[in-house]
Amino acid sequence: MTQENGERKRLVIVSNRLPFVAAEENGTLRFHESTGGLVTGLSAYLDSLLAGPSGAQDPYVWVGWPGNTISSSLQDTLRSQALTKFRSCPVFLSEEDMEQFYHGFCNKTIWPLFHYFSSYTVYNEMMWKHYGRVNEIFCDALLEVLKTEDVVWIHDYHLMLLPAMLRARRPEARVGFFLHIPFPSFEVFRLLPREWRRDLLSGLLGADLVGFHTYDYMQHFLQSVLRILGYENRMGQIALRDRVVKVGTFPMGIDFSKFSKAARLPEIRRRKDEFREQLKGERVIVSVDRLDYTKGILNRLEGFEVLLDRHLKYRGTVVLVMIVVPSRIGVEHYERMKREIEERVGKINGRFGTIGWTPVIYQYHHVSFSQLVALYGLGDVALVTPLRDGMNLVAKEYVAARNDGTGVLILSEMAGAAKELLEAVTVNPNNREEIASALKEALEMPVEEQEARNRVMRDRLRRYNVIRWADEFVDDLRAVGKLQGRLTERLMKDGDREQIVAGYRASGRRLALLDYDGTLVPFYLHPSLAKPRQETLDLLSRLSRDEHNTVVLVSGRDRETLEKWFGGIPVGLVAEHGIWIKEADQEWQQLGQFGNEWKLHIRPFLERYADRLPGAFIEEKEYSLAWHYRASDPEQSQLLVAELKDQLTNFVANMDVQVLQGSKVVEVRNARANKGAASLHWISKIACEFVLAAGDDWTDEDLFAALPESACSIRVGLAETRARYNVRDQDELLRLLRLLIG
Repeated sequence: MTQENGERKRLVIVSNRLPFVAAEENGTLRFHESTGGLVTGLSAYLDSLLAGPSGAQDPYVWVGWPGNTISSSLQDTLRSQALTKFRSCPVFLSEEDMEQFYHGFCNKTIWPLFHYFSSYTVYNEMMWKHYGRVNEIFCDALLEVLKTEDVVWIHDYHLMLLPAMLRARRPEARVGFFLHIPFPSFEVFRLLPREWRRDLLSGLLGADLVGFHTYDYMQHFLQSVLRILGYENRMGQIALRDRVVKVGTFPMGIDFSKFSKAARLPEIRRRKDEFREQLKGERVIVSVDRLDYTKGILNRLEGFEVLLDRHLKYRGTVVLVMIVVPSRIGVEHYERMKREIEERVGKINGRFGTIGWTPVIYQYHHVSFSQLVALYGLGDVALVTPLRDGMNLVAKEYVAARNDGTGVLILSEMAGAAKELLEAVTVNPNNREEIASALKEALEMPVEEQEARNRVMRDRLRRYNVIRWADEFVDDLRAVGKLQGRLTERLMKDGDREQIVAGYRASGRRLALLDYDGTLVPFYLHPSLAKPRQETLDLLSRLSRDEHNTVVLVSGRDRETLEKWFGGIPVGLVAEHGIWIKEADQEWQQLGQFGNEWKLHIRPFLERYADRLPGAFIEEKEYSLAWHYRASDPEQSQLLVAELKDQLTNFVANMDVQVLQGSKVVEVRNARANKGAASLHWISKIACEFVLAAGDDWTDEDLFAALPESACSIRVGLAETRARYNVRDQDELLRLLRLLIG
């Protein structure tokens, strides 16, 4: 697969279905090839791994369900044969599991909701529990085959809880997840019960890399993560407590050469000519889809009916060849839709058909690869009109199979492929008039224009094929691993902690410079709620009452609040990021001369923006103004804060102030005040043998920069920093402080 440090990494693919179907027949096992876009697409990539550098005897293994319930007496046999013949490891599920998990939660809850068919969505607690149970079964099966250096690639909506389950049991594992269906907007996703939607998002964030077909789906996911879990992203990266998760767009390609080469084969060209002969030279519109309410099959029939109704010249000269592939037989919505399709076909043929001409040639069955390519070659027009589709590879396959450059692709704008195949004739599938107009345009399009459009699409599909799609995903997953390594290498380890404690206890004079909000306590919706608990006060008191220690709280808060909360403890205080300082048992003093007349001009500006964002408010200090928005709508905040900062930066250009972005706060303060300058007051005054400093955001980077090289500096949270160490959260820092005082 990929190579790192000269060592080959095995790829472990995990999906609901294996690339084969196993069935019991008279006490023995029979194997059949699986169908479906994922299996078809990945097969080309996996073949490329097998054809890779010498020594690649074990490039991948595939974990999934074999397609049927297998009796316990044959399971060991299936395991052995699956590994030998297909490089696969089967996951065994009971009939009840499959009924509640696959036919239940997957196809009655996630599938309709994620495709915006909320009226079809079923909310059943038992199905949800089975969904979690089956994800656990997959996790157990995966752990049985997983090796230390393996790279795991989990696929699709059936296994959205699996990444977090695997992460909990193998924290060091490198895990990617790809969703092959749309991720819905927040307003649709939030229809799920609160526990379900939180668990699904948390499950996906167990991966190092989460991939989607389109930018829209990615943004919908990030929007839901922000609104439901509260995690912001920076250029598609989500900083968690101990990791960074990358979210990206990877539009899945096809095996372009397979379709292009197949179209030239004599037997397929012969079959296409036979089809053409049977149709007596009529213009052909091709429609190939599996039976599913998301595919818009009825809509395209209605559009074709409008075409025949409005334009008499197409009667007797154009035929719609419609292939519907069976899918999920026995499901109520699918059975009803099949009846409706057949009734509509009968109506069109009865209304417009003649003895020598049948407008719609309808077939309900599976098609072989050779039949499919022949149909693509037969179709003057391909009609692909899903109401919602993650990607839709049929559209790409049609273009790839048209080696002569002719043919017109009509594509729903609701399909992910529409983001790439911009030269197709796009339609809104909900408008049958629009479909009819597109059909007329396609049937009348000059050959030169057809060739020009297809040339661009074919070049794009040839370059970005399924192998490149998979390579880019796996390469990005590897890059995320390197990023994780850079960020986690500074995470404080047990050995670091022991060394810090030893250095502390061996020192005579010690200085501790500690930020407060986000460092000693978590953030709250309102700053006033962050009042220190008694245990925090006790900890600071014990630390500061040691005669060898000088403890200073270096904060952005106002001096009145700091005095009220910590006045009874012998600690030094720094207020407003360094404007005010107070040594223990002494009075407040300013570090220089600062003006605050600028607040008269800035406050009305901030008030206007607070009025525009419900939940935002202004905290006024003596020499600074803080615009808080932690309680505001997170998505609206992102847009408005960017505008506010841009406007503020221009507004204060000629003032001696600066604009700071903190955690859910925008602060305007005097430019010459910072925590680093304030800390130098104590560093220069005390001949310290041991200096410890801790902070949580970029305002504390000034503090870290001012420290001597020997200092122990700690950044709370996983982020790029000047500090020597990172700790995951406030609890880890408090644990260290407790160790220092024994």
